[in-house]
Amino acid sequence: MLNMAEGLARLRTLAEGPVVSALANAFQAAGFELAVVGGPVRDALLAREVNDLDFTTNASPDDILKIVTPISTAQWDIGRAFGTIGARIRGEQVEITTYRADSYDGVTRKPTVEFGDTIDGDLVRRDFRVNAMALKIPEIKLVDPTGGVEDLVAGILRTPTDPNVSFGDDPLRMLRAARFSAQLSFTIEAETSAAITRLRDTLKIVSPERIQSELVRLMQTDDPVRGIRVLVDTGLIEEFLPEVSALRLEVDEHHHHKDVYEHSLTVLTQAIELEHVRSPGAAPDVPLRLAALLHDIGKPRTRKLEGGGAVTFHHHDVVGSRMARKRMSALRFDTATTDAVATLIELHLRFFGYAEGAWTDAAVRRYVRDAGDLLERLHILTRADVTTRNRRKASRLSGAYDDIEKRIADLREQEELDAMRPELDGNQIQQILDIKPGREVGEAYKFLLDLRLDEGVLGPDAVEQRLREWWAARS
Repeated sequence: MLNMAEGLARLRTLAEGPVVSALANAFQAAGFELAVVGGPVRDALLAREVNDLDFTTNASPDDILKIVTPISTAQWDIGRAFGTIGARIRGEQVEITTYRADSYDGVTRKPTVEFGDTIDGDLVRRDFRVNAMALKIPEIKLVDPTGGVEDLVAGILRTPTDPNVSFGDDPLRMLRAARFSAQLSFTIEAETSAAITRLRDTLKIVSPERIQSELVRLMQTDDPVRGIRVLVDTGLIEEFLPEVSALRLEVDEHHHHKDVYEHSLTVLTQAIELEHVRSPGAAPDVPLRLAALLHDIGKPRTRKLEGGGAVTFHHHDVVGSRMARKRMSALRFDTATTDAVATLIELHLRFFGYAEGAWTDAAVRRYVRDAGDLLERLHILTRADVTTRNRRKASRLSGAYDDIEKRIADLREQEELDAMRPELDGNQIQQILDIKPGREVGEAYKFLLDLRLDEGVLGPDAVEQRLREWWAARS
C-alpha cells in the first residue's frame, strides 16, 4: 500500500536530482513555472524505478528552447508544433511541454493544439488520474487536481473526466488502460471499463502502428496476462487481434478438451518465468511472448469433433503460423519479428514427436536446423506448452526435453551443428552437374544438406557420386 510520508520523501529525492534541479533553477531564474509530470511522479510515489523525465511549463516552446540551450548538450524541436522541446542534460534525455488545453474532432486522434494557462487545466486533459499528477519545482509541491493519489492508494485506474469523452477524444487510451493495468497491477474502475466496451469500435481511427506499439509495450510488462484479460473481457481485442478471443471455444457435454484460451495464457505466463530463469536480467522477449500467446490460434479453425468424445486440431500449428503472419503484417510488425513468431508457432509441436519415441541423430539435427537462431526460444515455448495437471505426464515431457537439449549440446560439440553445411558448395554443384545458377542448384544444395544431416560426413568422392545418382534419378 502507498505510504504517503514515504512517497513524499521519494518526491523530494526526485526533485533534488541533478537534472531536475538544474532545470528547476533555470526556469525559475527565467520567471517561468516548471513541474515534473505524469509517469515519473506516479512511479516515485509507488517506489518504482523512474525512467524518462517529462516536464510541463507555462513557458512557450521558444522560451523553453532559450532556457535549456545553455544547460544542455543537445536540443531538438521536432515536437514544437505540439509545444514540446527535447534536450539532453547531463547525459539524460528530457522533454518539456507547454501547458496544453487541446480539443479533438472525433474523426482522428490528432488534437487541435491549444496552449493552456494553468497546470490544473493541463493535468485534467491527461489519460488517467494516476498520470494526472505533477510535482512543481523547485518548491516541491504536489499538484493533484483529479485525485490521483487516492487512486494510487486504491489501486484503481480511471480517467480524470468522463471516460466516454476521454476515450472518444483519443481511443488509444483504451489500450493504455490495459497496459497500465498490467504494468501497475491496478484494477480498471467499472465505468471506465464499461466505456471501453461501448467505444471499442472507435479504435478504427488509430493507426495500426500505434496499436502495435501499445501491444508491444503491454507484452513487455511483467504480467501481460492481466492486460490481455482486460482486452478480451471488454471486447477491445476484437478490433485488432480477434484470434485471441476466438480461443474461448465452446465445450459441449460430449466433447471435452482444454480451455484453449486459459491454456494459452498459462503458456504465456510459464514462458515468461522460463525466460527469466534462462536469461536473467535480459530485456523482455516480445517475439517469444507473442508466440506463446498465439501458438494455438489455429485451433478454432481446425477443430473437429470426433466420435467417442474426442476433439482434434490437425495441422493447427501450420494454420496458426499463417494466421499469425497475416495478423502481424496487418499490425505493421517488422519482418524479423513476424518471421520469428510465425516460425515458432509452426514448430511448437515438433518436439512432442520426440517425446513419443526416440529420435535419430538425423531427426535431432533437422530440428536444430529448422529452428535456426530461434532454438532457445523454441526450447522455452515447448517447455511452457506443458500445462497438464498430470504430474507423471508432465515429468515425462520435462525429462524428454532435458534429453533432447543434452543431445543437441552433444551433437553441436561433435559436429559444430550451428555451422553445418553440405560437403559441396554451390559452385562445385554447378561444375559437377554442368548447370547454371538457378532453382536446380538450390534443390541440389538442399539434397546434399539433408544427406549431411541424415548420414553425417561421407567424403567428397562419395558425396559427388550420390549427387550424380540423385541428378540422374531426378532427370
